[in-house]
Amino acid sequence: MEEMKKAKIKVIQGEEWKIEGDLVLKEEKIYVLKNTELRTEIIWLHYDVLAVGYGGRWKIVELVTWNYW
Repeated sequence: MEEMKKAKIKVIQGEEWKIEGDLVLKEEKIYVLKNTELRTEIIWLHYDVLAVGYGGRWKIVELVTWNYW
């Protein structure tokens, strides 16, 4: 929320947005700010899922977008 205030996002409107604790959700997915370190960590978490195996970059994008906006 602090990062959104810094970016001068004043109001989150619409039914697709929700705030649950420290998380901002858009369409039931966790909204991730433009933070390179955080986004890289999220990608690596999905890349390292052994059960899925490596299916190429588009498979990783698919996995990430299941939970994150």
